[in-house]
Amino acid sequence: MPFSKLGLSDPILKAVKELGYNAPTPIQEKAIPVILKGKNLIAAAQTGTGKTASFVLPILEMLSKGQTVRKKRIRAVIITPTRELAIQVEENITQYSKHLNLTSLAMYGGVDYKAQKQQLIEGVDILVATPGRLIDMYGQRAVHFDEVEMLVLDEADRMLDMGFIEDINKIIARLPENIQNLLFSATLSNPVRELARTAIDSPEEIAIAKHDASKPNIDQWLTTVDKDKKSALLSHLIKENNWDQTLIFIETKHGAAKLVTQLEKRGIKAESFHSGRSQEVRERLLSDFKEGKFKFLVATGVAARGIDIEDLTRVVNYDLPYPADDYVHRIGRTGRAGAQGEAISLVSKDDFKNLCMIESRLGHLIVRKEIEGFAPRKEVPISILNYVPKNKRNNKK
Repeated sequence: MPFSKLGLSDPILKAVKELGYNAPTPIQEKAIPVILKGKNLIAAAQTGTGKTASFVLPILEMLSKGQTVRKKRIRAVIITPTRELAIQVEENITQYSKHLNLTSLAMYGGVDYKAQKQQLIEGVDILVATPGRLIDMYGQRAVHFDEVEMLVLDEADRMLDMGFIEDINKIIARLPENIQNLLFSATLSNPVRELARTAIDSPEEIAIAKHDASKPNIDQWLTTVDKDKKSALLSHLIKENNWDQTLIFIETKHGAAKLVTQLEKRGIKAESFHSGRSQEVRERLLSDFKEGKFKFLVATGVAARGIDIEDLTRVVNYDLPYPADDYVHRIGRTGRAGAQGEAISLVSKDDFKNLCMIESRLGHLIVRKEIEGFAPRKEVPISILNYVPKNKRNNKK
């Protein structure tokens, strides 16, 4: 089905075509018509499936008939868990609305209030915001909610994981009744369903199959290695295979800084990206990485859902994440919108439990490759696909 069959107007179709979108993804094909009918929606779709366009395009269509006319008012609000994701979503809005007369703003913490307040004075059609900053600005009367027509909770599961439920409830309580509510989440866990039950009246539900996470266009493989040899192995893989742009995930800020130093000692320029760096620095690093000014970005999980880089060749799990769903979000940074990607994991014996949970989540074993000269002293066993963590075993009947 082409985009032209979804009920979108010519200015939006023109922008989509200019971006090289040929046909809607499954989540776009299912969600856009529902939203255009004005229905409430909860949708489950993994990162990298075109989820953002599935709600932004119909929002643009529905708001294109008018503009905000009162000061400090907004017509649609999109709430995201991280600053990086807020920036990314607003960038997408700018691209999709280039032939429309609509305004948008990304609003988030970690930067001065003044510029954001100034932009809000004349009113904004679409506001993309993190929960804490939105509550703060509402409390300062820099923004009013009485003209809001649509609310989107993006990455709802992530927001709940990060402890934003109180802020989300405060925002929902202050919004007008009878607005259109949309909730998007990688998983429809019990907490997400509870949020949907209390916040969204009679929603339609869409779920893109969970195991679509194991996408054939992403070549997933792992290699086992002792923990103290990981940086040497990574350097070897980079040089031996002449890797280009690569996003490397690691668990801690300290570990990120240490790995950057180790790589630089071996002649590999890299930068670290984590919550300990200022918002200004993080924005500059993302911009420089996207522009190819350096090839290797070492990031903690804060970046897993906030980095959208067209044609990113590969991601590396230097450390395996917990919980298992975070693995899916990480590898979803490559292989975007059907492009080819590669996801490599460096696995030591310490990672065995996480590996079991990840492969159980995927429903299959990840291909193992042995790298000559890096065989581990401590062997990593083959995973148990029906692995259940100890803290859940007593609950399993």
